[in-house]
Amino acid sequence: MSAIDPGMEALLETFVYESNTMLEQLDEILLDSERAQNISHENIDSIFRIMHTVKGSAAMMGFSAISSLGHAVEDVFFIIRETPDKLTKVFSDLFDLVFQSSDFLKREVERVTSPNYEEGDPSALAERLHHLSAVMKGQASLDSASAPAARAAEAGAPAVNAEELHKIRVFFEDDSQMENMRAFMLLTQLANCCDILESLPAHPEADSSLCADIIKNGFLIMCRPMDSLDDVIKIIENSLNIKSYEIIHDEENPSQAAESSDIAEAKGESGDAKAGAAAAAGGGKLAAAGSKQSLISVNQSKLDMLMDLVGEIVTAESMVASNPDLKGLKLDNFTKSVRELRKLTDELQDVVMSIRMVPLTGTFQKMNRIVRDMTKKLDKKVELVTYGGETEVDKTINDTIADPFMHMIRNAIDHAIESPEERLALGKPETGTITLNARNAGGEILIDVSDDGRGLNTEKLLAKARNNGLLTKPESEYTDKEIFQLIMLPGFSTNAEVTEYSGRGVGMDVVRKNIEKVGGSISIHSVKNEGTTFTIKIPLTLAIVDGMNISVGDTVFTLPITSIKQSFNITDSNQVLHNTDGAEMILIRGECYPIIRLHDHFNIPSERTDVMQGIMIQVESGNSIACLFADELLGEYQVVVKPFPTFFNKYNLKGHGLSGCSILGDGSISLILDVGNLMNQS
Repeated sequence: MSAIDPGMEALLETFVYESNTMLEQLDEILLDSERAQNISHENIDSIFRIMHTVKGSAAMMGFSAISSLGHAVEDVFFIIRETPDKLTKVFSDLFDLVFQSSDFLKREVERVTSPNYEEGDPSALAERLHHLSAVMKGQASLDSASAPAARAAEAGAPAVNAEELHKIRVFFEDDSQMENMRAFMLLTQLANCCDILESLPAHPEADSSLCADIIKNGFLIMCRPMDSLDDVIKIIENSLNIKSYEIIHDEENPSQAAESSDIAEAKGESGDAKAGAAAAAGGGKLAAAGSKQSLISVNQSKLDMLMDLVGEIVTAESMVASNPDLKGLKLDNFTKSVRELRKLTDELQDVVMSIRMVPLTGTFQKMNRIVRDMTKKLDKKVELVTYGGETEVDKTINDTIADPFMHMIRNAIDHAIESPEERLALGKPETGTITLNARNAGGEILIDVSDDGRGLNTEKLLAKARNNGLLTKPESEYTDKEIFQLIMLPGFSTNAEVTEYSGRGVGMDVVRKNIEKVGGSISIHSVKNEGTTFTIKIPLTLAIVDGMNISVGDTVFTLPITSIKQSFNITDSNQVLHNTDGAEMILIRGECYPIIRLHDHFNIPSERTDVMQGIMIQVESGNSIACLFADELLGEYQVVVKPFPTFFNKYNLKGHGLSGCSILGDGSISLILDVGNLMNQS
C-alpha cells in the first residue's frame, strides 16, 4: 500500500478529481488524433503537460505506480515534442500503448481512495514505453525485445544542453518546514510555463532528508521558459514561503548574481490569496499569478446537502402558506409576504438546480473510447455521431445513465452492426454508424441511441422468449412493439456465444432498471436491415418536481405535471367502452385508451366510483397513453420528492406505480405516482 503523507490527505480528493479530468482529456485528444492519423503540435504539448502534471501530482501524494508510468509516457512525448518527425517511426504502435497506459492510470486513480489500496504494477507498460522512446532515438528497432539495453543506453545520453537553460536559486523562509515538498510544488507551478524544467536536488518530493540541503544551499531550478523568463519570475514571486531568489548567469561563479530579490516582506494579502492555488498544485491546474478564478470544484455531497435544504425550505414555505390556523382570515400583508417568499424560494431552487446541471457532452465523449476499442477487437468499422451534447441533466442522473449508454453501444456493435463485408453485400456503407442524440422535451430529456445495423429480428426474439418460457400469451397476439420489449426481460440474450462483451445473460434488463432508477423509461423502434433506435426519456431533475395533487378517497396522490396531457369530466357515458376481455376503455377523438381506476388499483375505499362523478386525467409515458380515474383535482404544487424508507423495499412499491412520497403543506403525506409502471401493472 502506498502510504500518504498525513499532510497530503486533504489533497486526495482534489488529486482524484483533477487526475480523472486530465485523463479524460487525454483520451479525447488521442481519439481525435487517431481518427485524423496525425497529432498536432498543440496536442503533443497538451499530452506532455497532462502527463507531467499527473506524474508530479502522484509523486507528491506518494503514488509511485502512477508517477512512474506517467513519467514514462511523458518521456515519449518529450521526444515527439522536440523532434516531431520521429513520430512516424512508432505511429501505429503509439496509440494502443498510450491508451493502455491511460486505462491503467484511471484504474489506479479510482482505487487510491480505498483504505486497502495496493498499488498496481506498471512495469510492463513502462518497459514498452521506454522501448518506444529508444526506437525513436534510433537505439533499438521497433520489433526488438532489447528494451532494457535500450534504456541503459538512454540513461547515458545527455538529455539537455545545460548551457541553454536559465538557472534560478530559490531560498525558502526560515522554519517554513517541508522544504522538499515546497520545492516540488514550486516545480509543479513552473511546469505550466516551461518547455524544459530540471532541478537540483532532482525529484525533491521523493526524499524528506533533502530539506537540510535545500535550507543550506537553496533550491536550484534550471528551466527553458516557453515565452519569457519574466513568466517564471512572476510565479516565483507570487508563491508562498519564498524568502529570496537569485538568477545565476555563471554556474561556476554563483556570487556574480546579476539580480536578486528579497520578497519575504512583500507577501501580505497576495500571498494569502495564493494559498488556494498552492493547494491546487496537487491537481495540476493553476490560475496564472494574480488572476481571479471564475470556476471552483465542489464536492457533490455538499450539493446534495444544499438540495435537501432547499427541499426543506420549499416544504416549510408550503406549510406556512397553507397553515390551517389561517383559514378564513383576511391577511393581505401576510399574503403579499408569502408571495414574495414563494418568488425567492423559486429563484433559490432554480439557482441550486442550475449548479447541479451538467452537459451530456462528457458522457457522450466517453463512448468514443468504447467504440474505438470494440471495433478494433471485433474487426468492424463503426463511427459514433453525437448531437445535443450541450443538453444538461442533473449530475446524479448523468452519472447513472453512463453505464446504460455503454451497454447499449456495446450491444449495437456486437449484435447489430454487420461486418464490413456483410454491409457491402447489403448495399450499405462498410462503416456502420451509431448515433447519440439528446434533446429537451418540456420537463424531460429525450435521448436516442440509434444504429444503422441489421435491426431486431422478431422471429428470433420470439423463439428465444419461447425457449426461456417468457411468453405470457399466444405468439400470434404479440405486436412488433411488444416483441421488441422482450429483450428488456431479465436473462434475455440472443448471443449464442459468450464473448467479452455479451452473452452472459445480463443484458437490457440492467439498462432498463438503471434508467428506471432515475425515473426514466425506454422504448424501442426497429426496422429489419435498417437499424434500431432506443429512446430514453428521463427527468431533468430528481429532487423537486411540479405536480398535480389528486384525491382518491381519503388518500392524496401527486402526479408529475410532465406526465399529464389533459384532464376532463365525462359528460357522456357512451364514451366508456369495454374490450373483449372486459377492460374499460375511453374513446377520445376517435382513439381508445385504457382506463385505470386508482381506487381499484390501490384498493382504496371511495364514494366516487361512477365515471360521471370523478375526474379523468390523460397521462403518457414513453409511447403509452392511458386515462387515470380519480375523485378530484386538488391543485398544482411544487413537491419535494422523498424516497420510501428502505424497509418498504420488500413491497416493490415502484413496481406497483409509486415512485416516492412528499410532505404537503398541512404536514400530511402525498404518494407520488410513477405513470410508466402504473400503466404496466394495469
